[in-house]
Formats: sequence, C-alpha cells, structure tokens
Amino acid sequence: MRRLLIRPGAIGDLIVSLPALESLSKPAAYTEVWVPGPQVSLVGFADRVRSIASTGLDLLELGQAPVSLHDTLAGFDQVWSWYGWGRAAFQEGVRHLPMRIFPALPGDENNMSAIDFYLRQVGAPLGATPRIECPPRDGGYAVIHPFSGSPRKNWPLSQFRALALELIKRMPVAWCAGPEEDLEEANRFEDLYELGCWLAGARVYVGNDSGITHLAAAVGAPVVALFGPTRPAVWAPRGDRVRVLRQEPIAELPLQAVIECIQWE
Repeated sequence: MRRLLIRPGAIGDLIVSLPALESLSKPAAYTEVWVPGPQVSLVGFADRVRSIASTGLDLLELGQAPVSLHDTLAGFDQVWSWYGWGRAAFQEGVRHLPMRIFPALPGDENNMSAIDFYLRQVGAPLGATPRIECPPRDGGYAVIHPFSGSPRKNWPLSQFRALALELIKRMPVAWCAGPEEDLEEANRFEDLYELGCWLAGARVYVGNDSGITHLAAAVGAPVVALFGPTRPAVWAPRGDRVRVLRQEPIAELPLQAVIECIQWE
C-alpha cells in the first residue's frame, strides 16, 4: 500500500492534524506527505516529505500542472487530501484518481477539538495528542511569542513586556518571532524543527493562539496559551503541560491572571 497525504494550511493546522496523519501512515508500506514548504521539517513519521509547491499541485486546476504530477499521483494506491475541498476545477482534475478530499478546517458548527475533528475524519480513535520528538534540552529560560496570524488574537505587546519583567526575576527571558514580525530582540529560526527543539528547552512558554504555541505544546514545553476571539474548546493545544486563559477582548486579560497561571517549579 502506497499512501499519499496532502495537508495544506498554516503551522497550527498541520500540528493539530498530526495524530490523524500519523494514524494513516501505520497500515501503509510507504507513506508520502505533501505540506507547505516551511513545515516539511516538522513531519517525522513519513517515508518522504515534499513541499506542495515543489510538486506543481497548485497548478493542476489551472491546467498547467506538469505531466509528471499526474504520473506521480497515479502511482499511489490511496491519496488522502485536505487540499482542494470546495474547488470544483481541482476535483475535476483528480476525479480519475483514488483520492479522498476532506474539509481542511472545522466549520463554525463544530464544537469538538480540531485534533479530534481530523481524527474522526480518518476514522481514528479520538483523544490523541500531537507530538514532535526533539532531543532532550534543559534551557531554563522563559520564551514569549507575542504574535499570531491575526492582530485580534494578540494580547497587547505592552502586557507581554510587563510579564517579561516579572519572569526575569526568576529566569532568563527570550523572545521569538517569525521573519515578518517586528520585534528587534526576537530569536528567529529559518527551520521550524530547530525552533521546536529550542522551545522544548523552555521552562515556560507564553503566547497567543498561534501555530508557534501549538508547536511549543507539541514538543513538550510547559505552555500558557492566551485566547481571545477563537474558541479554546476547538483550537487550544492539547497536553498535560498546557494551560489556557481566555478573555474577550483579549486586551482585557489581566496581567496578574497570566502570572498566576505560570508554574514556577
């Protein structure tokens, strides 16, 4: 059995999908995964991982995909895709293939954890926790990531800075940010797996509802996740070292509540 799994989306979308994707790899003799380029290093269970852009898949519905793409897709016994849902031209282009296409995001009517939403899609047992294995590391520092995919989800930067002043009384404080995020003192990593291994050494991680917060939880860091407009019941990271605070609007989340949520041990 040769199985291809195609998972588009942001960092957090991949991470909450990991248990479902891994469950699909177990009965297959060969598993290949296609994801956005920056996320390739986060998939550790597959026989091969490719970036979606490198395959030409995004050109298929335009009628411009290379011939080799059709041959590649036809070489799999099963294709499970979260790419192409609701896109008639794409679905027409692959209708001759053994491809199953699923909704890439839970709908507004969904009230279960996104992790379980994807597990249920593939018929796997619910309740699994996303895991990304990293070498043991005890950095002893706090990590703050004050950004997300939407300003509406962000606790004010001034509050994060006030939190840092409290944290630094007990441990070193490090900031992290992505390449497009404006924070001069931030640590930045080109490779997401390397970022994950650095996060794994944190004594505590504090961040908004973001892909990096899901990454921190998946590598086992103690996480305090701050939520505003999004629903923790659906989008909160899962793990016994994860604590979640929610306030809407998030700007009204008290600093003291975040401080009290942090485990100092």
